[in-house]
Amino acid sequence: METQPKEIIRVLVVEDSLLMCKILTTILNADPQILVSAIARNGKDAVDLAPYVKPDIITMDMEMPVMDGLEATKQIMAYHPTPILILSSSAFKIGIQKVFRAISHGALDVMDKGELDPRGGRKSGDVLIAKIKNLTSAKMVDRRLMRLWNKCLVPDLKKHSGIHSNKIVAIVASTGGPQALLKILGQLPEDFPCGIVIVQHITSGFLSGMVDWLDKECRIRVKIGEDSEEIRPGVAYIAPDNFQMRVKEGGRISLADEPANQGHKPSGDVLLESVGRTYGRGSIGVILTGMGRDGAIGMKTIKQSQGKTIAQNEKSCVVFGMPHAALEMDVVDHVLPLERIPEEIILMVN
Repeated sequence: METQPKEIIRVLVVEDSLLMCKILTTILNADPQILVSAIARNGKDAVDLAPYVKPDIITMDMEMPVMDGLEATKQIMAYHPTPILILSSSAFKIGIQKVFRAISHGALDVMDKGELDPRGGRKSGDVLIAKIKNLTSAKMVDRRLMRLWNKCLVPDLKKHSGIHSNKIVAIVASTGGPQALLKILGQLPEDFPCGIVIVQHITSGFLSGMVDWLDKECRIRVKIGEDSEEIRPGVAYIAPDNFQMRVKEGGRISLADEPANQGHKPSGDVLLESVGRTYGRGSIGVILTGMGRDGAIGMKTIKQSQGKTIAQNEKSCVVFGMPHAALEMDVVDHVLPLERIPEEIILMVN
């Protein structure tokens, strides 16, 4: 469960643009709880400064001279694990894959720095400040464990029979979710016998890059869901930006441009509730790391429909808020570390 840290949050800003350094410093230092304690103009400086400055969080640009943000993230997470918020521009599509490679090495979240007000306006800085405060309280997962999880073995689905069109897996995730999704989807075999539907909260403009990254890294297909699209086995459908995604009778996706649900569009609750109502006992709901409570009510619908539910455990979560909310409602069948979830999903669908 997320808590707001009470002490001063020390930020290491890694950015080669003088203008963006000024914008970030103005926004962050305006909050009495935050202090920009150092600025690095390239990735190498960031790697050198991190062990001495010991920041509570790092904002990391991706495109810099000498050493880029990806390599800096790799080195910092390997030797001095620190929460990292990537500040990149969604306008530069070629660099988005680099963003998600950095996330695979331990960066926690991404924000489009193109949305920041050059005058350091408070409105544009509110989201940045909220992310800084929430990510500072996040746990850093040991990178040695992450490497072990990549090697986890799961049952061979070829020993089992059939395509389970009467079953579906639905996943909801937020902060730390892209890493968790890679660990889960990356362990599923190409002939996974049912469809998967997903809501992942992520900054607008970065979804397509995340989907492309996951699709390249996984044996199953990963794509953005389309309205009226048939849900096929071995395919993961991720809800598009600014739409509510549901499943409907006949095994198809439904997209609706309707108001946010409890602040979320797409909403995990909306998706999971539709899964529970449509697939009943064939529903498998999974709630992963993330801030807030999204997904808990939807998990209740699946539970009441006699489907199965899984929550990621606290130790392997970056932020335990969403799984904790589902546990508080007593709607979780299995609480598992991240590395155990793919195996449990496979056992459930078979």
